Amino acid sequence: MKNKGKIYILGGGSGDFELLTLKGKRCLEEADCVIYDRLVNDIIIRFSNPKAEKIYLGKKNTEGGLIQEKINRTLVEKALEGKTVVRLKGGDPFVFGRGGEEIEELIKNEIEFEIIPGITSAISVPEYAGIPVTNRGIAKSFHVFTGMTAKNNPYHDFKSIGKLEGTLIFLMGVKNLELISKELIKNGKNPSTPVGIIENGCTGKQRTIKGTLKDIYQLAKNENIKPPAIIIIGEVVNKRKDYKWFEDKPLFGKTVLVTREERLGNEFCKKIEKNGGKSILLPMISLKNNLNKFSYDELRKYKGLMFNSPNGVKFFFDNLDDIRKLGNIKIGVVGDRTREELEKYKIKADIMPKNYLGLELAKEMSKVTEKEDKILVVTSDISPLGEEELKLKFNRDFKILKAYKNMSLKVEKNKLTEVISKVDYITFFSASAVENFIKCLENDLCSLKNTKIITIGPLTSKKLKNIKKENIIQPDIYTGDEMIKIMYDLNK
Repeated sequence: MKNKGKIYILGGGSGDFELLTLKGKRCLEEADCVIYDRLVNDIIIRFSNPKAEKIYLGKKNTEGGLIQEKINRTLVEKALEGKTVVRLKGGDPFVFGRGGEEIEELIKNEIEFEIIPGITSAISVPEYAGIPVTNRGIAKSFHVFTGMTAKNNPYHDFKSIGKLEGTLIFLMGVKNLELISKELIKNGKNPSTPVGIIENGCTGKQRTIKGTLKDIYQLAKNENIKPPAIIIIGEVVNKRKDYKWFEDKPLFGKTVLVTREERLGNEFCKKIEKNGGKSILLPMISLKNNLNKFSYDELRKYKGLMFNSPNGVKFFFDNLDDIRKLGNIKIGVVGDRTREELEKYKIKADIMPKNYLGLELAKEMSKVTEKEDKILVVTSDISPLGEEELKLKFNRDFKILKAYKNMSLKVEKNKLTEVISKVDYITFFSASAVENFIKCLENDLCSLKNTKIITIGPLTSKKLKNIKKENIIQPDIYTGDEMIKIMYDLNK
């Protein structure tokens, strides 16, 4: 029988993927299995070891029940298989997170575990809304309560709570908001005490309302506030007008669909969320290494090496066994992102054209090489660049190396149209992604009628404009950063 594995009970923080701790990220990267919740940011899950088994066991309510029993059972089963398991939870494992129940089950089965704290929503969500939980001269303490309670357990002693000074914070309390506000007033709290409610805190969909104990229930009802939401009660709520910051980020409130392949799509999603937006990654294509038959010893024949994408750089250098095989070859790249990818391998590009086009790179490469020199063009299997065209234009011996295959991913039409209905912008980084996107929609473009689409460059735009004319925007400089700047301007 295999040795028992180990369980890491990990708090993933609240909403914003950058609230994950460094230790938490390391454990995800090393795990054999990740069991995660409904409220965990998708980007955090993508920090996981690509080979790890990923098991979603989320709860739409916080009462647990049968799903909690299944979580406990799955943790034990995976540990008994000898696996290193991360139990990934939103917030902190012990702040009303039922981490204790899971650990009790591990102890019963003599399974080793570690607890990795997470930043609890009790402090992070108010702070993202510009509300400090304490403040000199206003609140010397803060008190955190569950807004609900387990069945058959008595609810809070509001007689005692009503006497507390400082800030009161109720997690998961929207369903009991009327009861909470009435009981606090009944037990001595001033009806005019400020109250804030933050829905979907620390995300691009964060929403905050402000009222008082006497009117907050009706305000929340009028605004249709729904879980997950946090209630914060006390004079600190008035600081929001000065301390508000997250909701002022340039992409706040906007949802962006990213159709790029997973690796670079994930990086683009991070940039969106750092700017206050919400990202949805739904890759239309995947990439597969196609360098198995290429001999790097052939590089000695070439005087120039061209890359027209970051993926070409990655596949080429990940398969290169000895950097010295490059010799004195001239290296050219298209665009800043491709240049940055090359620099990860400690190599500086000799050439980068002002216009981010493969033909422009070939033109610049011809200026630093001689007639008939061999030039290797590293690209995908669907690149429009052709050897004969390049040879005729620039009088060099160009050789196309199809370093990776571009493969379409199947996405069900119903799922795709549902996602489109939730987003403000759709982004495309390649004509192949556009082509597959339309195919998955079964050429039914009704759902795209009012959605703004941002493309990386002319080839992608051309493919899209063949089927849709309006609401297509392309940056003057063909980079992801420029696409984000377009979103800034549209969101002003």
